Amino acid sequence: MTTSSTDQLRHWLRTMVQLQSGHNEKVHPQWDEQGYPFTRAIWIECAELMDHYGWKWWKHQDADLDQVKLELVDIWHFGLSALMIQYRDQVVGVVTDEINAAAASHDQLEFREAVESLASKALRGDFSITAFIAAMQALPMTFENLYTIYVAKNVLNVFRQENGYKEGTYRKSWAGREDNEHLAELAQTLELDSETYIADLQELLAKRYAEVFAESN
Repeated sequence: MTTSSTDQLRHWLRTMVQLQSGHNEKVHPQWDEQGYPFTRAIWIECAELMDHYGWKWWKHQDADLDQVKLELVDIWHFGLSALMIQYRDQVVGVVTDEINAAAASHDQLEFREAVESLASKALRGDFSITAFIAAMQALPMTFENLYTIYVAKNVLNVFRQENGYKEGTYRKSWAGREDNEHLAELAQTLELDSETYIADLQELLAKRYAEVFAESN
């Protein structure tokens, strides 16, 4: 990876660390001291991901790659949280180096094998960046793809928390469509590189949510 692309990677990682910290603090102000089982969440998400990709040799299955990528992003939310606890203030530098090393590796895995390796490491209490990057490469999915989807999904996750997700009052289906679908539609109307992208997406999401349920009441 070139110096310029490494700098871009560091920028993306800093942004994601800030967003993840903000989301985690909404779950609990001292989230990093609660012993949350992030690696358990990872191996469970791996199983959900495999259902979307397909693993049954006895029947025809078409991979839903958009959903697979969303599941990988969900795994990254949990993995990044675990890395933030492990490396603290050094997380951006350490993770940048590990991603570069993993991306440069010539040990390519088939997608299902990469996911199984990721799940296996998670079952032992470890988030493997190497296995995660191997899964991304096998799709393929770039780190820019990961960042783009992550930012949008993080906005949705924060929105859910602010609107009763933890308390069970949040409504995930809006006018017969999941909130993920509304999010994707709204995100396409904005420029990712805009300095106000996150704030603009938050505003559009809140407006859509209010409009949908105002009409239904």
